[in-house]
Amino acid sequence: KIKNTASLSYPSEKLKVVWVTDGSDDGSPELLKTFQQVSLFHEDERKGKIHAINRVMPYIDSPIVIFSDANTLINKDGIKKIVAHFSNPKVGCVSGEKRILNKKSDAASGSGEGMYWRYESTLKKWDAQLYSAVGAAGELFAIRSVLFKAVPSDTILDDFIISLSIAKQGYTIAYEPQAYATETGSATIAEELKRKVRIAAGGIQSIVRMRSLLNFFHHPVLSFQYISHRVLRWTVTPLALFALIPINVYLAYQVNFTLTSIYSLLLLFQICFYCFVWIGKVLQNKKVKRKFIFIPYYFFIMNWSVILGIIRYLFFEQSVRWERAERGLNS
Repeated sequence: KIKNTASLSYPSEKLKVVWVTDGSDDGSPELLKTFQQVSLFHEDERKGKIHAINRVMPYIDSPIVIFSDANTLINKDGIKKIVAHFSNPKVGCVSGEKRILNKKSDAASGSGEGMYWRYESTLKKWDAQLYSAVGAAGELFAIRSVLFKAVPSDTILDDFIISLSIAKQGYTIAYEPQAYATETGSATIAEELKRKVRIAAGGIQSIVRMRSLLNFFHHPVLSFQYISHRVLRWTVTPLALFALIPINVYLAYQVNFTLTSIYSLLLLFQICFYCFVWIGKVLQNKKVKRKFIFIPYYFFIMNWSVILGIIRYLFFEQSVRWERAERGLNS
């Protein structure tokens, strides 16, 4: 990450590099102290990413702040591409793109995550073209410093809340696909499920805390985008996926499972879908050339994780500290 930051194509005299290493015990703080061109903020206790952001932001005097995770690498022209958007005074935040390094050895987890982020990137592009992207990827995004507002210390999805808080102020979130951060996918589906459950719990928390965005009278276009892109995904979609099973069975039963009936055809389609889910589960750790075979399985896992995330948010406590998911090796 240090080498990657030093290689970025941006005037060094205009770039201040700040590292926050709270809770790091792998020697990173000591290593960073040997570099005079970086500023280091460190606390021995690990209190979570949002605590670190809230603690350090008051010391930032640059008009623009770019956030990036330590485990991701930014493309050479990424900073230039992001900063260019701020020439538009209506832009308060810029979201870069997250890219998963797909390898031929990737099984269900890496392949599914890569396909998901390509889909998510397409939605962000369309959102930004309509009005504003709905949130930013924590791996790479930027904001105008003056628009930052401290976020509650128990916030789970810090990047999402920070970016949407700026959108609530009347600014837009631009999307720049040519500024991207890369990382390898989760090593296993179990690791990916762990991540997704946490994100889902944070999604429900964000709906509660950003409920003013549900008001079409205050935010006409943004409310539509927020509800259709995020709220439905974290509430209706996963519940509907599982509710459709008994509903389809009942409707098909009413027409004696006649194959010419639309209800029977929908039930047959659903059975085929779950057959592919099962195939994906069986092959999840295998090297499969046709990666699309994992799409139904990953889609199922995503929605199942939302159910678990809702349960966790309602009945258990979700720590704000990321439990690092094991990632595939970069080759």
